[in-house]
Amino acid sequence: MYQTLTFLHSTFRWIVLLSLVYALWRAYRGYFHHKTFTKTDDSVRHWTATIAHIQLIFGIILYVKSPIVKYFWKNFSEAKESLDLLFFGLIHISLMITAIVLITVGSALAKRKPTDREKFKTMLIWFAVALAVIFVAIPWPFSPFVNRPYFR
Repeated sequence: MYQTLTFLHSTFRWIVLLSLVYALWRAYRGYFHHKTFTKTDDSVRHWTATIAHIQLIFGIILYVKSPIVKYFWKNFSEAKESLDLLFFGLIHISLMITAIVLITVGSALAKRKPTDREKFKTMLIWFAVALAVIFVAIPWPFSPFVNRPYFR
């Protein structure tokens, strides 16, 4: 089960990233080209948040099942000295939950804005900050914190 969850979580990150980039592109285009906030834009906003929440569920289940995380919490005093263990035990989950909160708040605020331009601007700001946090928190093969392959 752990390997399946790892595979799903690792693979699903690409869907999260693609949906965020697409939502940001639509928000950028809408804001700077004074477009109307269409039903499609609203769907992109909604589905980006939904996809991020699905990934969060995979992540939380994986966090609970992870032998790395279990070891981290059982041996906290010594484990906190290892960047690899600290990253997966604390940093990754903290940053990812922060990113999901940013996406959720940004989506909810954008939905309630009175003008199309404000909706696009809100999506653009909140989703961009969330994407930056996600980029830091993903264990990329080139990450200075800890690295994993692009696909597991």
